[in-house]
Amino acid sequence: MKKLLILLVVMMMTTVSFSQTTLTLDEAIKIALQRNSALVKAKYNLESSAASVKSAYGDLLPNLGIRSGWSWSKIDDIGGSQLDYLGNSINVPATSIDTRNYSVGAGGSVVLFNGLANLANISSAEMDQEAAELNIDKFKRDIVQATTIFYYSILRSKALAKVKEENFKYNNKLLETITERNRLGSAPVADLYAQQVQTGNAEVDLIRANYNVSVAQNNLIDYLSLDVLKEYEFVSSIVIVDNSNIDSYGKEFSSVKEMVEYALENRTDYLGQQRTVSSSEKGITIAKGGFWPSLTGGYNFSTNSVAVDNLFDRRVWGVSLNLNIPIFSNFNTETSVQYAKVRNLSAQEDLSALERQVKIEIKQGYLDFDAVSKALEVAIKTVKSATENRRVQYERYSLGSGTFLDVLQSDRDYQTSISLKIDAEFNFHSSKEALLNSIGKLNYAKYENESGNK
Repeated sequence: MKKLLILLVVMMMTTVSFSQTTLTLDEAIKIALQRNSALVKAKYNLESSAASVKSAYGDLLPNLGIRSGWSWSKIDDIGGSQLDYLGNSINVPATSIDTRNYSVGAGGSVVLFNGLANLANISSAEMDQEAAELNIDKFKRDIVQATTIFYYSILRSKALAKVKEENFKYNNKLLETITERNRLGSAPVADLYAQQVQTGNAEVDLIRANYNVSVAQNNLIDYLSLDVLKEYEFVSSIVIVDNSNIDSYGKEFSSVKEMVEYALENRTDYLGQQRTVSSSEKGITIAKGGFWPSLTGGYNFSTNSVAVDNLFDRRVWGVSLNLNIPIFSNFNTETSVQYAKVRNLSAQEDLSALERQVKIEIKQGYLDFDAVSKALEVAIKTVKSATENRRVQYERYSLGSGTFLDVLQSDRDYQTSISLKIDAEFNFHSSKEALLNSIGKLNYAKYENESGNK
């Protein structure tokens, strides 16, 4: 019976392992870059921007259209008596006239001059397209950062759950030891009750830690637009940071001033906002085009006939020039110019606000990175001390020279130090990714290239 039970458990574990889908950090980022709904919508908007550029260039070209027509009419006259020009009465017979007419024509027009508004419209459309492309680039970098943070949250939760599991095993083993010592009369019943409470608390902490793992996994699965009912195994690991390599991570970050200068030259959202400002300046030129005269050329060809066979016997050709000089436009042009200037001022203010945001992100991000680096250094040292202290207190209690309260306190200190180290380590990596993104150094191209090669 026991062997059968073990076999069933092994089969169940094997089934679960086969039903799981492994998901590495790189694979999660690739999926996010492909399936993020907001990014997909942004790409659709980029296609419309490209269409606007094509339309702007089309406004420089002549337009051409073909038209044709057909008409039919019939006049019935019952006749009667009428007077001729001498006053004599004459009889007019009944008549019926059936008339058909066929016509074909072609023509179009071309704008020869409109105050350079058509050229400014091309520049404005191209600037808008470039801004959209640059904003998508920044959006992809944000997706890489967000996906990484979500994945790190899973690894952090799993690490904390592993600590809670080891703590539960430790307390459970200690409970067995104290129970045996109490049975032999070498440990008071108060120590037994205290350890039972401690073991129960450790088990509750383990349950909560496993729950947090599930929550973190569901958050990432939802962000990636995957099936939340499907089982995934997150197999990537995080680089362990200790006193031997922690200083190497800070070498890629220079002074705040240099990082800000680099960001303002390379952050694509800032470059995109610059294009938006340039586009709004072209909008002023477009609006001012209403003050200038406009010159339009026209051309046409037409033919008509009462019979299809004779349709092109009579042809009419025509060319025209139309000059329109605005004198008074009911203040509509002045209003359009004012609206364009307001849009330009708003775009410039957005650029200034974004510049301030870049500076504060980098300054605050650098302070955060420096703080978590120091916190991690302290946490590494604290874990070593807490580990040794717990070992010493347990040995003293086993030899009868220490109290059980000292053992409990040393265990709490150990658990706290381990949890703080895990938090500090993951905060260290998260702040590093955030600072890289703020500077404009977070790369996403390698994930798209790898996905494309596959």
